[in-house]
Amino acid sequence: MSDETLKLQRRQAADASGGMSNDAIYRMALHCLARHDAKGEALDFGAGKGGFTRLLAESGRFARVSAVDLMARPASLPAAIGWLQADLNEAIDLPDGGFDTIAALEVIEHLENPRQFFRTAQRLLRPGGLLVLSTPNCQSIRSLVSLLVRGHFAAFGPDSYPAHITPLLLVDLERAAREAGLEPLGVSYSDSGAVPGFTAMSWQRLSLGTARGRRFSDNLAVVCRRA
Repeated sequence: MSDETLKLQRRQAADASGGMSNDAIYRMALHCLARHDAKGEALDFGAGKGGFTRLLAESGRFARVSAVDLMARPASLPAAIGWLQADLNEAIDLPDGGFDTIAALEVIEHLENPRQFFRTAQRLLRPGGLLVLSTPNCQSIRSLVSLLVRGHFAAFGPDSYPAHITPLLLVDLERAAREAGLEPLGVSYSDSGAVPGFTAMSWQRLSLGTARGRRFSDNLAVVCRRA
């Protein structure tokens, strides 16, 4: 495969992703950042259309917010936010130890080498810096039923390909983080999940909000700290 063909495929995959996540994922990530008192200089890694980048800037937690993505800078993004257009599967031209906080929401499942992502995050973080990443939860009831019935996790079927290419379990994320020199601090769940076969209906609506956690959430977030 030529370099140009590969670049085109990655561009098409980025466009297929839509460049946005949902409000439940954003709430989960913001809660993680608040719980661990994230601050300093922040990087939105895989910012897409900049939805979460704006929330980072508006949170008042960070002295400066920057973003990197294969997509071009959104025209409406505030000028104070830095933007680097780059292929996240390749080496990123950002300084070592340049950030106190990295957010990577619904990004790692799009990447060809998740361990390279963790090594990149470790390089970019200052000592003591925080990484908050989210990804589809492959251990939810919905995802496990999909695996048994259809042969793939819920967010990794034909409708999600080639945007979603790398499903990861929590144990995979924690192992890869530790191998890269990042210590996992905990996991959170979006507490928003669709019912298998009836995806317009959520577990939370059926249970009046009592169905929560790993089995009833479509997405999870892992927080890691660089030593």
